This record gives sequence, structure tokens and C-alpha cells, in this order.
Amino acid sequence: MKIKTVDNNRQLKCYIKAEPTLLGSRIPSQYSTYQQQHNTKKKRRRETSEMAASCVITSPEEEHTPKLDLVTPLVFNPSMLNLQATIPNQFIWPDDEKPCLEAPELDVPLIDLQNFLAHSHSTLDASRLISEACYKHGFFLVVNHGISEQLISDAHEYMSRFFDMPLSEKQRIQRKAGESCGYASSFTGRFSTKLPWKETLSFQFCDDKSRPKNVQDYFCDALGHEFEPFGKVYQEYCEAMSSLSLKIMELLGINLGVSGDYFKSFFEENDSIMRLNYYPPCQKPDLTFGTGPHCDPTSLTILHQDHVHGLQVFVDNQWRSISPNPKAFVVNIGDTFMALSNNRYKSCLHRAVVNSKSERKSLAFFLCPKKDRVVKPPRELLDGNTPRRYPDFTWSMLLEFTQKHYRADMNTLQAFTDWLSNKPIQ
Repeated sequence: MKIKTVDNNRQLKCYIKAEPTLLGSRIPSQYSTYQQQHNTKKKRRRETSEMAASCVITSPEEEHTPKLDLVTPLVFNPSMLNLQATIPNQFIWPDDEKPCLEAPELDVPLIDLQNFLAHSHSTLDASRLISEACYKHGFFLVVNHGISEQLISDAHEYMSRFFDMPLSEKQRIQRKAGESCGYASSFTGRFSTKLPWKETLSFQFCDDKSRPKNVQDYFCDALGHEFEPFGKVYQEYCEAMSSLSLKIMELLGINLGVSGDYFKSFFEENDSIMRLNYYPPCQKPDLTFGTGPHCDPTSLTILHQDHVHGLQVFVDNQWRSISPNPKAFVVNIGDTFMALSNNRYKSCLHRAVVNSKSERKSLAFFLCPKKDRVVKPPRELLDGNTPRRYPDFTWSMLLEFTQKHYRADMNTLQAFTDWLSNKPIQ
């Protein structure tokens, strides 16, 4: 392993601070306690390390900056790693960040969309509950959503088939450095510390009439025509998720007092991301995460969990779990919509834990605007008392930032805002 000498005068790339400061609105108030505790312990750890030695494995900025030039990254093969007594150091998180496997359950609002989907004027109850959740923590559940149970079952079945394939087969669509789509084994090619205990398959969905079968084409082009059934299922699933997302956007617009179908229209022709998540059993689940603490940089996430617990949300200064519900989708606000709502609705800090006995899988659809669409709040959300909180940006710029320059965490949107001050929209 290559040892790097500490240089206290090194400047962070891309104008990003390794430890963003707490300056009023710079970090959402609901995370301030978590951030303060984390920073205090991190400072003590760093001071102790500096006294003990003059060299470290990873410099501070490398924790947040993706490594785009790794030649021989660690291969995450859980069937082999689980034969060992412990897990590689790259997966072990610092003591003050290690998971709490038994978190109290969060009472998440259950939104019944049946009346809204059947009669668009029946929105009062759903709108009120969503509004309360979005102002507080940004998470809610939706039931009677109109998505076929068979389609959801098929999506889970084909996900299992994919992750059951030999590693060499999955690596045929290996995710390339700096890109957001493809197969990833724990992001070993991007980062060298605090690695997640998971595998993912991500692919783009474009709600574009000129490319009506873009998901199906992706599977056929990348893996061959024998994977056409995979492509058909996920094409249909993504279309259903896109449609559901636009319905939810209508409710969010009503809650915020925005005119007509503003948000629905904004996200039509969306350039979204679909991700299949596989969390293998881990012999040391108290040392690592399936997914570390972060806020989604996207606009809206619609998640379907299998029957295994693992999702946790940071609410009221503590981690809370969200139990699986096969009839429901978990919905949460992302950074892009937080900017679009001018910080009124919150992008919530969340994470995924693993266990030693059961594998866990989930389907995540990340709604994103068209890549060249400028993200800025509608005029209804701006007045003399509510100035702009974030500058104009496009989704393609934020996507580039998270794939090439910064590891998503609770401070992504603020770090991106700082970066934009040195990189104006062309």
C-alpha cells in the first residue's frame, strides 16, 4: 500500500472544504447536532494521529474526492470476503461513525393516493400529510399508488437474477470512472476508505418520446439480446415510477402554493436514474455500512424495500429506522428539489445498515430533471423576506460534481454551491 506524506498546506481540489463550517443556514439545522458531534470526534482523531505519526494512508480531501485514476482497485466479491474472519480495512468506518444496528422506528406518514389518482380534487389529506413530512424530514410512504404488484415482483425477481450472476458476467457492464451508470462493486474504483458493503446496477431512464425504449436498449446493447426480458421489465418499471413521480410533484406543488402543474411540467422529459441495490450479509455489520450517511443529490427518490430492515433516517438528532412495507413506496426529497423549493422542503440525511444473516435488496428510482434544464425556484417561492438560497444550476452540473469531484454526504448541496461560485453556467 502506498503511504503518502501529510502536507498541511495542501488545498482541496475543486474549491471544496473537507469539513464544511457550521454557519447558520449553511447546514440544515436538523443535522447540526450530528455534524458537531462528528466534527469534534474527527478533530480529536486527527490530532491523535498527527502526534503519533507523520504519515497517513489517505489525505483529508481523498475522503470526499472520487479517485478516477485507480489502476488496480479492490474487488468486492462478498462470496469470498465472507470466508474471512473480518472485513478489509477499506470497509471499516471510524469508531464515531459506526452504525447503530437497532434504531427506534420512525413514524412515517402513510399517504393514500387512491382518491387523488381517481379524482384529482381529493387532495386535502394527502397534501397536508406530505407537507408536514417535507417540512420536518422529507420522508413519507405512499400506498394505493396504482403500480402493479406483479410489476414490482418482477423487478425484484430480475434484480435477484442479476446479482446471482458470476462476478465476471456482472463486470461486463462495469461502471466506468466518472460515470453514473453500470455495475459497481462497492465503489471500489472511486474511493479507498469507508467503502459501502453493497453491489449496485444503475441505468438511465429518459422520458423522451424520441427514445421510447432506452432502458430496454441499454440491457440489449450492454449484455446481449438474451437480456431483453430484463430490459422490458425495467423499462415498464421506470415508466411507472416516472408517472408516479409526476403525480407526487403535483401534490408538492399544491403544498408549496405554486401555480398549476409547475413542478409536473418541470420534470416532464426527465433524465432519471434507476438503481438496483444488493446488500450481502456481512460478518461484521457493526463495523461498516451498506450505504453511508448522505442526502440524495437528485430531486425525488422512490424506493421499494424487500422484507429486510436496513433503511435509517436522521430525525430529531437521532437515527430512526423505516420498516419495510411491501405495499408501500418510501419517498424522500433530494438536494435538487430542496434547491427548487428554495430550501422549504428538506433533503434528509439517511443511510443503510447491513446484517450478518440476511441479504437485502431494494429498487431505487431517482427522479431528475432534464439535464440542461436550469434549476431555480418559481417566483411564488421568492419575496423580500425569502431571498434565493442557491444559485442557478443544471442537473448535469450537479451530476458531474458528485461523480467526479465530491462524495455525496449531508453537505453536498452547500459544497456544490461553493464550487459553482468558481464555475458559472455556460
